[in-house]
Amino acid sequence: MHTLICGSLAFDTIMVFGDRFKHHILPEKIHILNVAFLVPEMRREFGGTAGNIAYNLQLLEGNPLIMGTVGEDFGHYHSWLTSNKLDTSHIKTIPGSFTAQAFITTDLDDNQITAFHPGAMNESHQNSVKDAKDVSLAIIAPDGRDGMFQHARECHEAGIPFLFDPGQGLPMFNGEELMHFIEMADYMAVNDYEAQLLQEKTGHSLEVLASKVKALIVTLGGQGSTIYADGQRFDIPCVEALEVVDPTGCGDAYRAGLLYGIARGWDWPTCGRLASTMGAIKIASRGPQNHKPTREEIQAIYSQALVNEVLSEEKRLNG
Repeated sequence: MHTLICGSLAFDTIMVFGDRFKHHILPEKIHILNVAFLVPEMRREFGGTAGNIAYNLQLLEGNPLIMGTVGEDFGHYHSWLTSNKLDTSHIKTIPGSFTAQAFITTDLDDNQITAFHPGAMNESHQNSVKDAKDVSLAIIAPDGRDGMFQHARECHEAGIPFLFDPGQGLPMFNGEELMHFIEMADYMAVNDYEAQLLQEKTGHSLEVLASKVKALIVTLGGQGSTIYADGQRFDIPCVEALEVVDPTGCGDAYRAGLLYGIARGWDWPTCGRLASTMGAIKIASRGPQNHKPTREEIQAIYSQALVNEVLSEEKRLNG
């Protein structure tokens, strides 16, 4: 059986400006802003929520099935996916369009100026969950607004349990619309900022929202994550990374771990620990799809993190 990954596929063009924006953007001239930054360092990464989640789930041999819309410039990315044994049969090319693209310029203080072109992503509703076969679990990740609504409804009507992951798409929806998603979803995942925005938009606390799904997962960056499920709260510690290189795509790696555990009926602490392990592995590598651990290496990191957790708790109890 497959885990269906509904979401975006995108190119991330990342440029590094060897100075600080504040030296070139004058506050008193902001109304006539006209600046240019020389960026000798540039790289292009494969990204998008569906691509990133599926890539990490494939590392776990979790049988992902990508559903997304792309432009006529997708060829190189398509080759990358197939070389990593990812099923591309539900990736639809939209004629006359570009694949979604983010252009990110970063300065020496890690400030960022980003331009995002959604391109073919806005046509995600041209794909239908009804066309995917042998699906036992799905995720509705950030994508075109119409597509997110459609795919959530189709999963719900087909009885396919799904994880709702609004991510950066959350501001597109009002409180009523978000509650509609939650009422259809079986699980929901947000980061701490999105959790706050979600409460403001819906007027409900996390505890109330958690009562409407089987599990509500809130990621907290370096502070780990919290899973509200079965009337309980599970605090999942952060897994220490070998080094902190690039956080881009860590949330997607975490969600891949969650999906793998959910598909196998694991308990929530175990799901959370694997999710945190995947995030820690990703953060030690630049770009969202450049880490290549084997399943054995993932298992070793997971096991060591569990040992460290036990030792830390024993130390705490012993004062």
